[in-house]
Amino acid sequence: MTRKAVITGLGATSPIGGDVETMWANALAGTSGARPIEKDWVQEYDLPVTFAAQLTNDPKEVLSRVEARRMDPTTQMGLVAAREAWAHSGISTDDIDTDRLAVAFGTGVGGVWTLLDSWDNLRERGPRRVLPMTVPMLMPNGAAAAISMDLSARGGAMTTVSACASGTEAMDNARRLIETGQADVVVTGGAEAAIHPLPIAGFAAMQALSKRNDDPQAASRPYDVDRDGFVLGEGAGALVIESEEHARARGAEIYAVLAGSAVTSDAYHITAPEPEGLGASRALRAAMASDDIELTDVVHVNAHATSTPVGDRPEYVAMKTVFGDHLDDILVSATKSQTGHLLGASGALEAIFTVLSLYHRKTPVTINLDNPDPDIPMNVVHGKPGELPSGDIAALSNSFGFGGHNSVVAFRSY
Repeated sequence: MTRKAVITGLGATSPIGGDVETMWANALAGTSGARPIEKDWVQEYDLPVTFAAQLTNDPKEVLSRVEARRMDPTTQMGLVAAREAWAHSGISTDDIDTDRLAVAFGTGVGGVWTLLDSWDNLRERGPRRVLPMTVPMLMPNGAAAAISMDLSARGGAMTTVSACASGTEAMDNARRLIETGQADVVVTGGAEAAIHPLPIAGFAAMQALSKRNDDPQAASRPYDVDRDGFVLGEGAGALVIESEEHARARGAEIYAVLAGSAVTSDAYHITAPEPEGLGASRALRAAMASDDIELTDVVHVNAHATSTPVGDRPEYVAMKTVFGDHLDDILVSATKSQTGHLLGASGALEAIFTVLSLYHRKTPVTINLDNPDPDIPMNVVHGKPGELPSGDIAALSNSFGFGGHNSVVAFRSY
């Protein structure tokens, strides 16, 4: 019999809060995490975009000095979020079989700061000044490895690198580890720290970033007719997932069921989504089919909704194709309007929002939706939090990445 995967712990560090409690309160209040980047390199490189959604709390405030020096910022953020999720779950490694404890984590870029800083160091000062820890610090699997060592998790440390779908795809791996009996507990999620001059310049060159330098907090505006690109964000989200019997045996509080998940690919274009949302719609259907979720069970979707002119509509087309008229009854939240786009960590953060929406029966608001795009007619939550019904309900979280990566996770209330 397939085992049920449940959520028992949540952790995060983000542009709208350094922990889950603060982040959730700000998500309901409609807080923007975007602000000017106050670094010398913004002027040095004459960057066309001078703002981003930056962390509210420095990981170095939580990690020891020795730990922080041996980790890229991406790994630092991932470890901070994982430790919070682990503490929130109430598990002790003394009480579990660590051979059956696994890690499944994602990132879109990995140790970009370490890689590029080390390259500068090599060119300017020579190979003898390159740090011995450079390679382990720049590796994309750094966060998964650090978390597994921190928790003595010996059931596997998996890393997904699938652009902006990475964190959600990691949860798909986590669900399968639980349901197939390969693990009893999995720490999953994603981390990203790419607010660096090169990614900013690259994203700006391809017209992906908003250029509202004069008003950063109004820059991320999914579904608005005046949207002009996403706001780059940073941070990490982590979830502790257990088999239901394992969680119940230790008396854990269960926040939701990770009922289904799916991964598909567009095979269409390296950056643009398939315009009819064909791959996305297949992912939506497959995620619901994992647990026989009926269309009418779904009352909420945390959408990918990056705020790009070409990206928002294909996701709507996919959801309309799948849900038909029922889409009018689904409350849609676009939380990147507040957090910015955390690339490989975005799905992890948005999954946390989705779990908390089911648990508290409230949904985060979408900010900056001043002039809704008439080509995207959806029931988008803005102005005040949405209210979800009582009873057994389901919600989805969507993530789509460059390269045509589509990943969807489906949660049920518990």
